[in-house]
Amino acid sequence: MIKGIIFDLDGTLLDSMSVWSSIDREFLIENGISDPPPEVSDVVKKMTVDESSQYFIDRFGLSCTKDYVIWRIEDMVRQRYEEQIPLKPCAKELLDFLDSRGIPYGIATATYKRLAEAALRRCGVYERFRFLFTDTEYPSGKNFPDIFLGGAERLNAAPEEVLVAEDSLHCIETAKAAGFKVCGVYDSAADADRSRIMELCDYYVNGLDEIMRIV
Repeated sequence: MIKGIIFDLDGTLLDSMSVWSSIDREFLIENGISDPPPEVSDVVKKMTVDESSQYFIDRFGLSCTKDYVIWRIEDMVRQRYEEQIPLKPCAKELLDFLDSRGIPYGIATATYKRLAEAALRRCGVYERFRFLFTDTEYPSGKNFPDIFLGGAERLNAAPEEVLVAEDSLHCIETAKAAGFKVCGVYDSAADADRSRIMELCDYYVNGLDEIMRIV
C-alpha cells in the first residue's frame, strides 16, 4: 500500500529540462567557451548545485569563483522559473486525486530552492506539498538516499510504503537501492536512459495522469 509520494521537480512535475540544457551552454559561452560539448548537461544533471559549479570551473578552466557560478546560473534561469515554466500536463489533477485519497506528498529536487519555490507558487501548488527538500537540506543530493529517507520520515511512512516519482536514471537508482517503490516518469531529456529506467522501476508512466491508476 502506498502511503505517500515523493516527487522530483524538473522533468517530473515541471516541464523544465530543456531550460537547463540551454542555460548550461549559455553560461559557458558567456564565459569564453565558444563551443561547449553537447554532453555537458548530461554530466552536470547528476550533480548538486555546488558540485556542478565546481565542475564548470575545473573542466573549462574558468577564472571565476564557485559562488559566482552558482549566483550567475541561478540569475540566468530565474525569470523562466518565476514567469514561464509550466507544470506538466495533469499535474494539478493528480494532486487533486491524491488529496481526495488522503495521500500526502512532497518534493525532493536538485534545483535551487528559491527557483523551485517561485515556480510552484506561481503555479498555485506550493502550499499543497508537505515539504520541498533541496541541496539546502541535503547537500549530498540524490546520489545518496538521505533526501528520500528524510522525505519518507516527513510522510510518516517506511521507504517501501512510499512511491518515488522520478525521470532521471541516477535518482531512480538511488531510491530503488534504498527500498522505495519507484515510478519512472517519461521526459524526453532522459530518452537515452529510457530502457534502463523501465527495467529498474516498479512502474513506468508516460504522463502524470497514469499515476492515478497506481495509487
